[in-house]
Amino acid sequence: MSEQENKKVIFSGIQPTGTFTLGNYIGAVSHWGKLQDEYNCIYSIVDMHAITVRQDPVKLRQHTLEAYALIMACGVDPKKSIAFIQSHVRTHAELNWILACSTQFGELSRMTQFKDKSAKHPDDVNAGLFTYPVLMAADILAYKADLVPVGVDQKQHLELARNVAQRFNSKYGELFTVPEPYIPKVGAKVMSLQDPEKKMSKSDENPNACIYILDEPDVIIRKFKRAVTDSDSEVRYAEDKPGISNLMSIYSVVTGKDYASIEREFEGKGYGDFKLAVGEAVSDHLKPVRDEFARLMADKAYLKECYTNGAQAALNISRKTVAKAYRKVGFVDSM
Repeated sequence: MSEQENKKVIFSGIQPTGTFTLGNYIGAVSHWGKLQDEYNCIYSIVDMHAITVRQDPVKLRQHTLEAYALIMACGVDPKKSIAFIQSHVRTHAELNWILACSTQFGELSRMTQFKDKSAKHPDDVNAGLFTYPVLMAADILAYKADLVPVGVDQKQHLELARNVAQRFNSKYGELFTVPEPYIPKVGAKVMSLQDPEKKMSKSDENPNACIYILDEPDVIIRKFKRAVTDSDSEVRYAEDKPGISNLMSIYSVVTGKDYASIEREFEGKGYGDFKLAVGEAVSDHLKPVRDEFARLMADKAYLKECYTNGAQAALNISRKTVAKAYRKVGFVDSM
């Protein structure tokens, strides 16, 4: 076996629903480039998942291209990784049906994200919204992924994928790799700047709650200056200081400094100095991403070449898995 074959496989996908937040970046996308030398990485812009809630088709196409450019700007190298757009690879939908027939209704009923999104979109509680964790399982299992980088809120969906893989293997014989979570230890969950008890989200109605990775420097600094902290003025990481602890976590990730170093750096200084420092550090950290994104979006032909090649490579791998799954369940060979 070659060195490439000896490496474990990582799969991860991200929805193209607007610009990535700082939370998406710190919790997921910033790690993708770093994983490429150690693992065989497969990354997807999961546009099929995006339509579980209503989308403007024109905006969805634009956001999908932007999301693809963004993962490259954040460090994904299409020469080192397989990077593609989900809807370009038919095997995801094909495997989805097979896996749906190995998924229990009760399992899907317990998915907290279905409950949350149903509450947010009560006029469009569609079947896709209910079953999309099965499509997520297909995304992962089609490539026999060993590891899946997931945020804390996605662990439930990965557990479902594991259960479905084990159930299928038990019924039809070994085929799918049972994936394990890959969760970064630091900065895995970035909280809202206006409500540090909840996760940073692009759906937050307060524009100051969320940092987007393409925000201009002055916007980033202004949002951090307005961040909610507490009545204390000491820069110290503690459970009873969720606002300042969230800012320290962000500052730690973008500067590489540990909490003790940060506390020493800002000893005797107020929150104003610290918030400004965090804003400037985040802006500086994201500048290369902004610059590379602009360069890529100006070269649509190169982007198309990358996502077309990525889709072909993904299809070459996943169709073998799907063909084996079809045979195992008893379908007649098509060719």
